[in-house]
Amino acid sequence: MRNLILAILLALWATAVSADIWECVDGSGYKRFTNLRNEAKGCKLLNVGPPNTLPSPRPEARSTPPGFPKVDGNTQKQRDNDRRKILEQELAGEERLLAQARKELEEQEGVRLGSEKNYQRVLDRLEPYKKKVKLHEDNVANLRRELAGAK
Repeated sequence: MRNLILAILLALWATAVSADIWECVDGSGYKRFTNLRNEAKGCKLLNVGPPNTLPSPRPEARSTPPGFPKVDGNTQKQRDNDRRKILEQELAGEERLLAQARKELEEQEGVRLGSEKNYQRVLDRLEPYKKKVKLHEDNVANLRRELAGAK
């Protein structure tokens, strides 16, 4: 009974909140939408229902199907350790590449070519080096985040 009363009140509230929407098309074919009645002369009233105020249903938790292969705890622990080692190796490689990219950028920042009287040309020449540094910085950050969440 209480749920029925709540549903009725919710439905009344939702209809009270809804507004009329008009679609207006000018001489050039451009569409304009308004909810103001005084701006809606010659416009078509759209049939817009009340907003959805109910929460979406939660999906049911799925159980493991019968016959699905299971992994014992020791095997999973070994897999987790292998994954950690691989991530650590990738992190070490990315840190080396980052150091190399920073060194290349630093070297290029120290060079001034005769054809670069306009400073924008210097910035354009340095842009690929800066992108390379940024890429390796992002990779290092992502690998560290992955390692922090690893078991």
